[in-house]
Amino acid sequence: MINIRMTHHRGFSLIELMIVVAIVGIIAAIAYPSYSNHVRETRRTTAQADLVELAQWMERQYSGDFSYLEGGNQPTLPFTQSPRTGTAFYNLSFNGTVAANTYTLQAVPTGDQTNDTCGTLRITQTGARSSTSGTDCW
Repeated sequence: MINIRMTHHRGFSLIELMIVVAIVGIIAAIAYPSYSNHVRETRRTTAQADLVELAQWMERQYSGDFSYLEGGNQPTLPFTQSPRTGTAFYNLSFNGTVAANTYTLQAVPTGDQTNDTCGTLRITQTGARSSTSGTDCW
């Protein structure tokens, strides 16, 4: 008499493994663009805060001399990138020249931040905020 034993192999089949890989791929394809957009929004928020801080710096300059100019000359910003340390995602500068009673500060996106829908962010001496493209950027 021949004794045949049925052995059961444990593990995953190739089809099961490929289904899991496909599901992970689909989830990653959905999650990564959302994550990238969130990172851009966070960088934009940092640049906005830096622009407001520079606007406050300009107002302190004005309260001392009743002019946004430093001794009749274009002022020098205390920092010119956002974030201040590490990789810059925005370059901070004046848009045009500063007059005794007017200025416009801008944050120009660089690197991966150029893919942000808002483009260049601006703030004026009146507190008016704008962007070169997109809406709801502030």
